Amino acid sequence: MTRTVYRTATSFTGHIADEQNSLDWLFATPQHGYDDHELFISDVGVIVAGSTTYEWLLRETNVLAQPHKWQQYYGARPMFVFTSRELPRPTGADVRCVHGSTADHLPAIRAAADGKDVWITGGGDLAGQFLDVGALDKIVMTVAPVALASGAPLLPRRVEADRLNLHSVEQRGQFVHIVYTVDREQEQ
Repeated sequence: MTRTVYRTATSFTGHIADEQNSLDWLFATPQHGYDDHELFISDVGVIVAGSTTYEWLLRETNVLAQPHKWQQYYGARPMFVFTSRELPRPTGADVRCVHGSTADHLPAIRAAADGKDVWITGGGDLAGQFLDVGALDKIVMTVAPVALASGAPLLPRRVEADRLNLHSVEQRGQFVHIVYTVDREQEQ
């Protein structure tokens, strides 16, 4: 069954990026062998990102100049990028730039997942849009030992405790890994 998972890292003040849309603060603290990305991504059939996250990814990984890196990071999985403009795509990568509401694209995203999970990699507002239409199943966050005064919020929505069920909490070195399942409201 296809689940939609918002997985991200956050400061303990609830920001997923700083004022310059940078994640340098995240990589300043070593994770000491707690990298479970390979295990997580093995269950992922499609990736969804906003344009800011996607542009950060292009910059930081240099996949436009070195397109073979895309396969190393994401394999053949398609990525849907919600944007209002056309963005560059690495050669050989299945990147689909879409605009409009998440509800309009849900059928295509779920079909592309082919029974596997949908990974919302960022940003928080995009994850909130999936939540708004009852299409978010899980929130997986790794909380870093960092306080950011401002930046991109983790999830700029009000979500009451009756919609969230704590699934697990785990210390990973200096980080805290938290998983919540989301009680879906009726899809619109």
